[in-house]
Amino acid sequence: MAKIKLTKNELKVQRDALKRFERYLPTLQLKKQQLQMEVRQNREAIAAMDAEMAALTERSKQAIALFSGNDNGGLQDIIAVKAWHTTTRNVAGTDVPVFESLELDVKEYDLFTTAPWFEDAVELVREKIELELKKRLLLETSMLLEQELRVVTQRVNLFEKVMIPNARENIRVINIYLGDQQTNSVGRSKIAKGKCAARDANIA
Repeated sequence: MAKIKLTKNELKVQRDALKRFERYLPTLQLKKQQLQMEVRQNREAIAAMDAEMAALTERSKQAIALFSGNDNGGLQDIIAVKAWHTTTRNVAGTDVPVFESLELDVKEYDLFTTAPWFEDAVELVREKIELELKKRLLLETSMLLEQELRVVTQRVNLFEKVMIPNARENIRVINIYLGDQQTNSVGRSKIAKGKCAARDANIA
């Protein structure tokens, strides 16, 4: 603990600091709770996304096999990501990415020479790409939120376990010192008065 001045001015400084810490701590605690809730919800969203991707993979094994490669030219030759767009939202002071839209570049193909299910396969692959991009953003969001949660938790701990207790202890020490000084001053004043009274009595 840093050495403090045992003065009335320092007592005021410490009291003002304590008020400031105690006023700011609830805001930090609320932010910590919000971040904890968002982290939990984001993890649940990732788990739901994984389940959705697994279900899609099961439904579209044939399409994904074509997308992985085909001697005659498969879906990988027809579909490509042209662009994808994101926006941001603010979560307890932290900007996180949010999926907005996906643009695919789908080349023209001959409806007469492709299998009847080919259009459905194209749509399934589009869904797969979109889910993968959304999951990437969810993982990035998790990283940002968990990093901010760590910072806020450290600040809460600093206020709860260091700054507020230190300020209270400083106030206690200064009060004891000033109280002792006042008591000593009163004692010295009484002694002085007693000596004056005795001297006056001798003179008389």
